Amino acid sequence: MKPETLKARTISSMFWKLMERGGTSLVALIVQIVLARLLAPDDFGALAIMLVFVNLGNVIVQSGLNTSLVQASNVDRRDFSTVFWMCFATATVLYVIVFLAAPAVAAFYQYDALVAPLRVLTIILFINAFNSVQVASVQRELQFRKIFWAGVISVVASGALGIASAALGAGLWALVVQQLAYQVIYSFVLFIQNRWLPQFTFSAERARVHFSFGWKLLASGLLQTGYESLSDLIIGKQFSQAQLGLVSQGKKYPAALGTTLDGAIQPVMMSAVARAKDDLANVKGLVRRAIKTSTFLILPAMGLFAVTAQPIVLLLLGEQWLPCVPFMQMYCVVYAMLPIHTTNLQTLNGMGRSDLFLKLEIIKKCYGIAFILFFGLVLKDIYLMVGAYILSGVISTFVNAHPNKRVIGYSYGEQLRDIAPGIALTIVAMALAAPLALLGLPALGQIAVQVVVFVGAYALLAKLFHVEEFEYLVGMAREAISARRGR
Repeated sequence: MKPETLKARTISSMFWKLMERGGTSLVALIVQIVLARLLAPDDFGALAIMLVFVNLGNVIVQSGLNTSLVQASNVDRRDFSTVFWMCFATATVLYVIVFLAAPAVAAFYQYDALVAPLRVLTIILFINAFNSVQVASVQRELQFRKIFWAGVISVVASGALGIASAALGAGLWALVVQQLAYQVIYSFVLFIQNRWLPQFTFSAERARVHFSFGWKLLASGLLQTGYESLSDLIIGKQFSQAQLGLVSQGKKYPAALGTTLDGAIQPVMMSAVARAKDDLANVKGLVRRAIKTSTFLILPAMGLFAVTAQPIVLLLLGEQWLPCVPFMQMYCVVYAMLPIHTTNLQTLNGMGRSDLFLKLEIIKKCYGIAFILFFGLVLKDIYLMVGAYILSGVISTFVNAHPNKRVIGYSYGEQLRDIAPGIALTIVAMALAAPLALLGLPALGQIAVQVVVFVGAYALLAKLFHVEEFEYLVGMAREAISARRGR
């Protein structure tokens, strides 16, 4: 594919991916806010425990095979069907294991009512076995408009079902209904657009090819998901489900904001890198643009969220959720580092270096797990446990970036110089907006004043100092407006 054609398709795909991420995240946040007012922290804590097993199962079901379909140079319908049957067989085995283990899990957490919801929620594994192949097909062709419609329709419909169930007094089951309905509707809407169904064919040769790439991502995914879930398992047992619910809510909103912005760029970038991987200069240009743009957007978003966390929680969730504010602010720091992590890792995937991806995950999880176990089981401090993710994140910026100096010629020092303007502007904007909390304004008034000051200072300083990312985004906006007027 020609560079100019690739660029045009990449920008278009990025637009639709941002629309999908932004639209679904906005609706999902509204749904979560309503559910948080209808349900107790204990319900969200129980859901967090169940999602540990479901998320780990999803990683095993996909086994990195969907990524293999995206990055492979040549695939056909036989490849997609082979991958589906591998995923489906894995889902069947895992579902039986979780079904049988559900009573033991409930007994371990002393919560007998967990058995049935866990068994029902785990049905998601079968849905994702089919859906992961559908998404790979769409992502491979950079047809992100289809994912946009699937995401928006499913989040609206499942949110309505979840809220209705909670209003009727379903409790934990309302969260199960919402989660399961989302996956079912998403899969159905994507199928209506994509019209892909597996054939009754299986190629052992193609299975070996995809698994040889995917098993490294499987191991990496298990390490990452297990690492992220470890604190939930420890908090649920060592402390309480209510405290786990507070940590879960504190993480949910920064995660949604960070992954919305970063997630619109990274999947598109990996697809673009996979197509341009024979031209290292072009690859480096794509990666630099991705890391600079995503950092310029995500850093201030997280900084502003951290500054306004308390009035936002008070206004939207209510006083019962105020204890989650410190966790929310710490996770803002964690997700502020997301671009440098995901850009470097997606680059390795796009270049077909899943072997390096796995090595990095093993290194990171060794020190990350050690931090969590020490702070959680030895010091027994829930705040230090969450803080461990910040410490690990800082160290991991270097670990994730290091291989790309050799792979595409993009060193850690270059990356730090590229993101330095965003870091500096965010710190200055936070320093100007944070003291405004002392004015004693009502929650809505405080949020409004701090947003205006923060955004105004960030944008003005970016313009005054001619920050490249700012000028690039303004230029893209003008091109988009001109293109629409020219139609």
